[in-house]
Amino acid sequence: MRIVISGSSGLIGSALRRSFESDGVEVRTLVRRPPRGAQEIEWMPGERPLDPDVLSGADAVIALGGASVGRLPWTRRYRAELRRSRILPTRTLATALRALGADAPAFVSASAVGFYGSAPGEELTEAAPEGDTFLARICVEWEDEARRAGENVALARTAPVIHSRGVLKPMIRLTRLGLAGPLGGGGQLWPWISLEDEVRALRHIVDARITGPVNLAGPVPATANETGRALGQRLHRPFWLPAPAWALRLGLSADAADSLLLADAHVRPAVLESTGFVFAHRTVQQAIAAAL
Repeated sequence: MRIVISGSSGLIGSALRRSFESDGVEVRTLVRRPPRGAQEIEWMPGERPLDPDVLSGADAVIALGGASVGRLPWTRRYRAELRRSRILPTRTLATALRALGADAPAFVSASAVGFYGSAPGEELTEAAPEGDTFLARICVEWEDEARRAGENVALARTAPVIHSRGVLKPMIRLTRLGLAGPLGGGGQLWPWISLEDEVRALRHIVDARITGPVNLAGPVPATANETGRALGQRLHRPFWLPAPAWALRLGLSADAADSLLLADAHVRPAVLESTGFVFAHRTVQQAIAAAL
């Protein structure tokens, strides 16, 4: 098997690459610097096209990456970067894959559960409609670009990854300082997934030849308060200091607060469950324990 990965230097990409390589899979990575070996391919998405021949013969192309949504606040310039860093690489890959026609590899393109926006009281399977937050609008455009590659496209709608370099990074800092507490009401459901399950789910999509949207989220929902309290318990620190919604919108920008911290989304991994995927970490408490 041969896999091509973009975004291989990030948290998910580096773990995915190691997982494939540990099983003897040949991995080629797309990098934005001079190659340091035969397995690296330089590309400049948005500046020049990608030669389709570098993707030819691969079993799958997996597109990850994009500017971090965890970098706050979302200024006007950074909101433009959030969009650009997702749309241009996806467009570049989709164009190269489409040029290969029927011989094109499968395309697994990253997306996010932010696609659904905030939908209190609803169970959001892959059939649910898009939301109306800033991040939801980016996800819709992001996925539209990926679909240009052809029919064999999977859209990996990933939840925030429970890891010390993922969604936990700013939470750990505040918790250790004793400043953690409810965000907004705190009862909003936060989708989540462990890094181990994220990597296993991406590989499952390739192995099972799944196409269309796939929710990469843990099977047991958790509120913002449950996530924060679980982290506080592991770090032996209090969870007490509330941050009202208006303060979050003022300090982080309304787009960031409403897309990330205040959104209420019960995202169900229906496609993974129906295709036989078994989660290593079924609850956010298990995921936090593994991450720490």
